[in-house]
Amino acid sequence: MTSSQIDGRTAWIAAWAALATMTIAYGAPLIVVVGMKPIAAELDTARSGPAAAGSLTYIGAAFGGIVAGWLAGRLGIRRVVLFGAVMVAAGLVLSSLGGLLPLYAGHGVLMGLFGTSCMFSPLLTYVSRWFERRRGSAVALISSGQSVAGTIWPPLLQLGIDTIGWRQTMMLYGVLVLVGVGAITLAFLHPPPEHDQQAPRTSSAAGHNASTLGLPPNLLMALLMLAVFTCCVPMAMPMQHVVAYCGDLGFASQYGAAMLSVLLGSAFLARQFWGWLADRIGGFQTLVWSSLVQATALTGFLLTRDQTALFAVSAAFGLGLSGLLPAYVIVIRECYSVEEASWRIPAVMFAGLIGMAAGGWGAGVLYDLFADYFAAFATGIGFNLVNLGVLLFLVQRRHGRPLTAAAA
Repeated sequence: MTSSQIDGRTAWIAAWAALATMTIAYGAPLIVVVGMKPIAAELDTARSGPAAAGSLTYIGAAFGGIVAGWLAGRLGIRRVVLFGAVMVAAGLVLSSLGGLLPLYAGHGVLMGLFGTSCMFSPLLTYVSRWFERRRGSAVALISSGQSVAGTIWPPLLQLGIDTIGWRQTMMLYGVLVLVGVGAITLAFLHPPPEHDQQAPRTSSAAGHNASTLGLPPNLLMALLMLAVFTCCVPMAMPMQHVVAYCGDLGFASQYGAAMLSVLLGSAFLARQFWGWLADRIGGFQTLVWSSLVQATALTGFLLTRDQTALFAVSAAFGLGLSGLLPAYVIVIRECYSVEEASWRIPAVMFAGLIGMAAGGWGAGVLYDLFADYFAAFATGIGFNLVNLGVLLFLVQRRHGRPLTAAAA
């Protein structure tokens, strides 16, 4: 394949195939989210028990993603994704067999470290290599896999849990991952076109240091890792706990699953807007606006317990979170060469996945301490404000003007 295929029909086929792969794979961790209350009741544990399983998936994927990204560049995307599919299926089977220990091992080791780690960062890097002019839109599309999964699967998973139980639902979904991801990978994930290993588009005659905002390249990456961590902590809280939160408010279980679908469905639709915006104003400013919307929407969870209002708040939260992770990929591609991006993207995503793990588990711990989600959501807002501070500093460095002007 040649560089003439960049931004072409084959590129979009690869992008849509990557989206389908992630949509199937990221339905697997949602089983413990939808079934959090019945799993906790059956295993006779606090709510933080099953919540920790979801967090362990993120932690495992964070560590495994760095190695998986490196291997994908050497072994090819097909082998890595196929291995990940087998591990996700195995993780679901193991998780369904016993108590908390198999649940944690299945989610953290098999599904996270060896499974979803082979999907997220490798596929983000893979698709970014197919695009130049429409990179923001393409990356936004495929990073919507978790959002699409959250739109499609919760009602179906709730039906499965209510009908046959959470253990059998995990086993059946493992079969779907194995067959679905395997077929898509073999049919559509072809090797990406060859790129000239040159500096990114935004670099100038001032040299590589100019493209990293006048900061040492590794210092900029450290700041991006801090930023993605502090935006992902609050991001995970409603995503992992909104179903249980609705149950606490007295809503039927179907409403909680529907609210999660609205949140992540909104994220999918809005992500296309953020990708379009990133292609026009760049990744840094997209990050600032998206983070601001997320913080504002998270405040809504503190201000209302009305069912209709919470559906609106969930949709607004999905709007905010949807622009963040794709924009970090765009920023890295703006500031670093293709060769460096192959390991810097997984490294930055590592911090984001750790943040997701901390947010999901931490919200469960705070609930167990206070028997309410108010403290969890308030803590999330604090992390989101730190994120905004880091991003505004970087925008100021990029544009060389006061913070208020840079954010405007």
